[in-house]
Amino acid sequence: MPAALGLTPSRSAPPPRALEPAASDGLIDMTEQSEIGLTGLGTMGQSLALNIADHGFALAVHNRTADKTKAFLAERVAPPQRVAGAATLAELVGQLQRPRAIISMVPAGPATDAQIEALAPLLEPGDVIVDAGNAHYLDTMRRERQARERGLGFVGAGVSGGEEGARHGPSIMAGGTKEAVGRVAPVLAAIAAKVDGEPCYAHLGPNGAGHFVKMVHNGIEYADMQLIAEIYALMKRGLGLDHGAMQAAFAGWNKGELDSYLIEITADIMGKRDPETGQPMVEVIRDAAGQKGTGGWTVASALELGVAIPSIVAAVEARTLSALKAEREHAALRLSGAAGRLGGPAERWLPALEAALLAAKIGAYAQGFALIDAAAKAYDWPLDRAKIARIWRGGCIIRARLLRQIAAAYERDAGLANLLLDPAFGQTLERADQSWREVAAGALLAGIPVPALTAALTYYDSYRSASLPANLIQAQRDYFGAHTYERIDREGRFHSDWAKL
Repeated sequence: MPAALGLTPSRSAPPPRALEPAASDGLIDMTEQSEIGLTGLGTMGQSLALNIADHGFALAVHNRTADKTKAFLAERVAPPQRVAGAATLAELVGQLQRPRAIISMVPAGPATDAQIEALAPLLEPGDVIVDAGNAHYLDTMRRERQARERGLGFVGAGVSGGEEGARHGPSIMAGGTKEAVGRVAPVLAAIAAKVDGEPCYAHLGPNGAGHFVKMVHNGIEYADMQLIAEIYALMKRGLGLDHGAMQAAFAGWNKGELDSYLIEITADIMGKRDPETGQPMVEVIRDAAGQKGTGGWTVASALELGVAIPSIVAAVEARTLSALKAEREHAALRLSGAAGRLGGPAERWLPALEAALLAAKIGAYAQGFALIDAAAKAYDWPLDRAKIARIWRGGCIIRARLLRQIAAAYERDAGLANLLLDPAFGQTLERADQSWREVAAGALLAGIPVPALTAALTYYDSYRSASLPANLIQAQRDYFGAHTYERIDREGRFHSDWAKL
């Protein structure tokens, strides 16, 4: 190995020793072989690498640009962390114990494919590549198959929690063969967040199972964030509350059934001030939400699998509409409509807003878990919904008290068709029903858009309806296209000559 990165590999793998920065260049010199490798030292990659090192694993790191590897070793790694740097992928592979395991933290898409193609010729049968990026699950299924054909193991690991989670404990959703996942399971379990002493890590199934569940997590995250934003709009526009009052409301809710990371940070955000203007920080931020695509992937997969997820769809569409800032400003001058407030005092509305938010969040979770159930059947994945709820209790963005109840619901009934049918959740929704409807109606009458909240309510009403007007749609389809229909009084498919009826 070149001395440029301070590597002195040894196939005899001597006992671990405390490492000291090399005097010549400030890099870390390590003569032992590393237990695992990581390539891609972006923000998430660096955080995950430090998390691995904190847990005592001997780690080798690599980045496409060697200068970034040098800077990471010099500025962020300190004894007793056992971290070595590699200038090339060949050096990274040569530094690792067999069977080798390398975590890829490069951007999803073509960059991941390019990295795999560069790594594969350097590896041997039984070595394992772990894609811990935000990959599309269909890409992961393809990559796993191609790796298997080369004799390599491939793990698609969904990692949730952002930079903070990667650094101090994320939720990790792994997909791959038992053998491939087993090679890296000790590392993944060690670095994951812990709740009640249990790691928020699980091997969920083969090939794309982990990345699919991570995608659905992100879809639920979209819905959750949109619902909170809609409640904020109702507080601000509908009730005229100041930011102190909104902060107090969210902080209070975070002590009850709505206890969650997103509610917690929302309360914190409401209390922050812009140091330049002194205005509430949230009000100096442009109202155009970004998105990286995982919400859209969730919507597309639901369409492919035939699952209704209207709250997630509404959240994705709300972000898309928010991006049309210039158009919205123009439309605001041209289009008229309701522009009122919620009638009555805030003291009456705040408990209703809390109840409506809780009910709508349950609806969003129900939709997400219904999608997970459909994927399990379509791809023959052994997805355990109780296990998924448990590993989402910590580390990830949607971590919430509610997930304990969701795990308990699926533990009581592993075959539960929909979360809404769980007796405990049914009682919660029954208690919230009137408030939910009052909030939705009040928002519509006031002209305040609440697409995710109303989508969740409509989903609930549709799911609990023994009769829907789809019979008319079937009649229309048969009328203009002879698509046939089923009857309620006998089996089979039928077509009518509507002109003769």
